[in-house]
Amino acid sequence: MGTTGKANSSASGISKKIPAVAHPLAGEPSDIAANINYHAQYSPHFSLFKFDPEQAYHATAESVRDRLIHQWNETYFHFHKVDPKQTYYLSMEFLQGRALTNAIGNLDIQDAYADALIKLGHELENISEQEKDAALGNGGLGRLASCFLDSMATLNFPAWGYGLRYRYGLFKQRITREGQEEIAEDWLEKFSPWEVVRHDIIYPIRFFGHVEVSPSGSRKWVGGEVLQALACDVPIPGYKTKNTISLRLWEAKAGAGDFNLFQFNDGQYESAAQLHSSAQQICAVLYPGDATENGKLLRLKQQFFLCSASLQDIIFRFKERRDANGSWQWSEFPSKVAVQLNDTHPTLAIPELMRLLMDDEELGWDEAWDITTRTIAYTNHTVLPEALEKWSQPVMWKLIPRHMEIIEEIDKQFVAMIRSTRPDLESKLDSMRVLDNNPQKPVVRMANLCVLSSHTVNGVAELHSEILKSELFVDYVSMWPAKFQNKTNGITPRRWLRFCSPELSSIITKWLKTDKWVTNLDLLLKLRQFADNEELHAEWAAAKMANKQRLAQYVLQVTGLSIDPSSLFDIQVKRIHEYKRQLLNILGAIYRYKKLKEMSPEERKKTTPRTIMIGGKAFATYTNAKRIVKLVNDVGDVVNTDPEVNDYLKVVFVPNYNVTVAEMLIPGSELSQHISTAGMEASGTSNMKFSLNGCLIIGTLDGANVEIREEIGEENFFLFGAKADEVPRLRKERENGLFKPDSRFEEAKQFIRTGAFGSYDYNPLLDSLEGNSGYGRGDYFLVGHDFPSYMEAQAKVDEAYKDKKKWIRMSILSTAGSGKFSSDRTIVQYAKEIWKIEECPVP
Repeated sequence: MGTTGKANSSASGISKKIPAVAHPLAGEPSDIAANINYHAQYSPHFSLFKFDPEQAYHATAESVRDRLIHQWNETYFHFHKVDPKQTYYLSMEFLQGRALTNAIGNLDIQDAYADALIKLGHELENISEQEKDAALGNGGLGRLASCFLDSMATLNFPAWGYGLRYRYGLFKQRITREGQEEIAEDWLEKFSPWEVVRHDIIYPIRFFGHVEVSPSGSRKWVGGEVLQALACDVPIPGYKTKNTISLRLWEAKAGAGDFNLFQFNDGQYESAAQLHSSAQQICAVLYPGDATENGKLLRLKQQFFLCSASLQDIIFRFKERRDANGSWQWSEFPSKVAVQLNDTHPTLAIPELMRLLMDDEELGWDEAWDITTRTIAYTNHTVLPEALEKWSQPVMWKLIPRHMEIIEEIDKQFVAMIRSTRPDLESKLDSMRVLDNNPQKPVVRMANLCVLSSHTVNGVAELHSEILKSELFVDYVSMWPAKFQNKTNGITPRRWLRFCSPELSSIITKWLKTDKWVTNLDLLLKLRQFADNEELHAEWAAAKMANKQRLAQYVLQVTGLSIDPSSLFDIQVKRIHEYKRQLLNILGAIYRYKKLKEMSPEERKKTTPRTIMIGGKAFATYTNAKRIVKLVNDVGDVVNTDPEVNDYLKVVFVPNYNVTVAEMLIPGSELSQHISTAGMEASGTSNMKFSLNGCLIIGTLDGANVEIREEIGEENFFLFGAKADEVPRLRKERENGLFKPDSRFEEAKQFIRTGAFGSYDYNPLLDSLEGNSGYGRGDYFLVGHDFPSYMEAQAKVDEAYKDKKKWIRMSILSTAGSGKFSSDRTIVQYAKEIWKIEECPVP
């Protein structure tokens, strides 16, 4: 490195060798280095004499952003000129992950940037590590939205994402002796170099107030408090295409006029800035606790804030394009605008679009309803009753009174329609209508409102969509059979293989003799012909080992624990939830530990050494989930320090699971657990990421597991557990006292109760597995029922892993069969079958 080493300590040290010259579209390493240096000196965020990795990261990000903004502007102008129909994707979560490596990968400039940074005395890998994950989501819902944006851009579709700019995210997870501790995310503590604030794009958002009726009968929502929604745009580049689309995040603001100077000077500081404080709360935290009345109000405020700002923006852009092209009519709106609701969180887009069309644009009810129902489509993500949102009617009347009038009218018209056209469904009306007027607890059913008002409703895996049609929405299906579709989820092969596992990617490209698989994932099928090729086996095993060693380094860094890369790496990472059954996993690990303890040293040597890794966040108020996190850590503390067994078993809790952690864990994984109670996981998408990376799955017939098993071959999938259609009967039998627990299951629970893993009282957690019925009892998620078949499947895993040739073959076939699970395929289906949009590539 020689003289360039000086660059680390001084910005002026760089400039002697590398000029500080703006080259926004630079392609050559020397020009890129000059552009980075230009940003270090002329877009400064730090003191002048520093050029540490953090400063270098921000200057590099701004250099990449130059090119993104150029492509973004070209894309925006092209869309404006061509005026295609556009999709607007509304989601409470976007789990983006790091942007730098993804952007330079999609722009195909990794090598040039790596070389430029070497000239400046830095390494791209170290610089990338400086970036914090954007804390805009929590789990699969948010990551799906981000994969979709990547595919929309790559496929040149005219589309936008709309979300909220959460300052503190969900939370950052810290593991202590007490278990999980939640602290605020600090991703915006300094700033994000990827955001472009659009100071001219700002909309008023009203809360509370009342409805005023004019003498002519028209209605207007007035009074209350009015905040401002400010647009912050994040560019989303497609892979090897000029198209760069936008994720527009809304920030809540109050203006100078809302600051009461008189009160402030009178010493009433809090009340003087009351509206500013109210604005800060809206985008502070993702999913604020909703146990209190204030918590419920804040969540509803967030949802309405997202919907109102986004729809005002969509209407403004529609009118802007129409006005530029001469005369137009509102009836054109659905032929130019598609709005997709990602789950029920953005449901208020429905009454808000109605309000904007009727109250602001002065359309009649029938025309507004026709436009709304031809514009909006809804994706259902869950069949869990607690996740199907139901909002208190009194809370909604208080916060958004005009929208409640509109929802009442939608409900009234639906009831009248059923009575006049489908008297056979009248007995079902109570469960089908939008309003549940139970005097004890009157609520608005958001999923029902979505189904009534959308032109299309889709599930996210074949099994899930069938459950929606045969159970959850069965009565609506008899009215509108064509309304319901399936769109099996997908993942972007760019982030989830091409960039996170470069060694494996290179091998795939070499054997397929093309890298076109990155945008046409079905090409992976051609790997099947090489499944028994010894040369490929050797290369494949070497790539997997490199990923395992990288992962072992990471685990050592974050937990202080040494793990053996030659052991079987067994990973379960996802939100901690009882239906996802991390408890089944840890009970299996406890039983394995107990059996190892009982063996002689000779017997132990015959076992398959295994490192079990579990990661994920438990929601702050979800007590049993937090107990599971504590149990995993307590078991790890004992197992990992037991000299008799720790060569054969390690149990690791990987803290603060996020996209960047996933990019480390997934390529290094050999077995992955997707073990939810059948019928409860809508799809799952991490199962697809593991499978694509040649990791084998132990799992139930749930969500997309069903389709993964079909695609990769059932002999390459470790299946266990009850099937979805058996679950209701098994629950009934349990209630009737007919369940006989397996002795191994009882042994594992009893081992916890002996205090083997410390003095913490796990009885409340274990009690959820006991008894036949009652609140929080009766093993609702069938852990006990599925335990024996789970242990048998795990024994098959141990045997299979001993045969390295067989295991590698299964791994290759897993990757080869993953082509269907590209989000490119999913998005093409949405575009053709729901949104009716066409590609619009920038020339």
